Amino acid sequence: MEVQVLHMNGGLGETSYASNSLVQRKVISMTKPITEAAITQVYRSLDPTAYRFCIAELGCSSGPNTLFVAAELVKIVDQLSQIHGRQLPEFEIFLNDLPGNDFNSIFQSLLPQFRAQLNHEIGSKSAPCFVYGVPGSFYGRLFAANSLHFLHSSYSLMWLSKVPSGLEIWNKEDIYIGSRSPVTVIDAYYGQFRLDFWRFLRCRSEEVVGGGGMVLTILGRKSENAASKEGCYIWELLALSLKEMVSEGVIEKEKLHLFNIPQYTPSPAEVQRAVEEEGSFTISRLEASEIRWADCGGGGEHGYNVAKCMRSVAEPMLVEHFGDSIIERLFEKYQKILSDRMSKEETKFVNVTVSVIRRG
Repeated sequence: MEVQVLHMNGGLGETSYASNSLVQRKVISMTKPITEAAITQVYRSLDPTAYRFCIAELGCSSGPNTLFVAAELVKIVDQLSQIHGRQLPEFEIFLNDLPGNDFNSIFQSLLPQFRAQLNHEIGSKSAPCFVYGVPGSFYGRLFAANSLHFLHSSYSLMWLSKVPSGLEIWNKEDIYIGSRSPVTVIDAYYGQFRLDFWRFLRCRSEEVVGGGGMVLTILGRKSENAASKEGCYIWELLALSLKEMVSEGVIEKEKLHLFNIPQYTPSPAEVQRAVEEEGSFTISRLEASEIRWADCGGGGEHGYNVAKCMRSVAEPMLVEHFGDSIIERLFEKYQKILSDRMSKEETKFVNVTVSVIRRG
């Protein structure tokens, strides 16, 4: 699967990511105290005469959450500047995602709202705020050396740079790690995550200044068992929907056997191990939290809301592999399966949040 296909549904329609990212907003709000503590620590380590503060949002996507954290960070720095009697620095905000991301909607609709919000909440005393789009994979270099003070990423780093090799042989019955997955499949996924996360940290170590910080929230799991339902169940149920379509002759079995999700949901211990192995950052906080699948929507039938949420994320990958003719039927089946399981079980996403500081 081409890495460029890993983008959310663009636009503002019913199945767009912009219209189906409520759970991501709730997770960002849940982790706000960690982000506030981290940027406060970074601000206090800066030269008091610093005239510029550079923030990056990695995996920004193109919905209401794109500039949500940036706005909060600017307000926190404004408050800190007043407390410490310093001049408010100018802000540079870098929004990164893969080139297939809908950057047009960011700059056409979201950026004017962002500027109006800051002007309303901070007023005329606000410093200039420059916003840039940075297309590219965060598993490579994106920014100039020693240029970033703070970096935030939420619900992005579970996506791998590619589908691990060998899955077409070992993983024919699943589209991700499943409860029946052989060790070879789990090892392949974990090995790809370790490699990708190491690359991510090494690239950021060159771009973040000494004393700069990052807060990363990753869809993960609490269990040390990579095949536990915490990290796999949502994809297992999509696999059931696809298998139903195979049995109906709509999808070829061989086509399904070649489809795998390029994702890995790590445990806190795996994230800690990866940060310590790379060695450029020290961990300030590492926490796991939970949010219900039902929080994917603000109201209405839960299975419908979760299916829409997952469609906004997975549709580009599914269309690229199976074509668009199956999509409506697939998500009708998925919705029914989700509704059934959610009525009988407690279903939750697990979030792993890590706050790190760049060694000096």
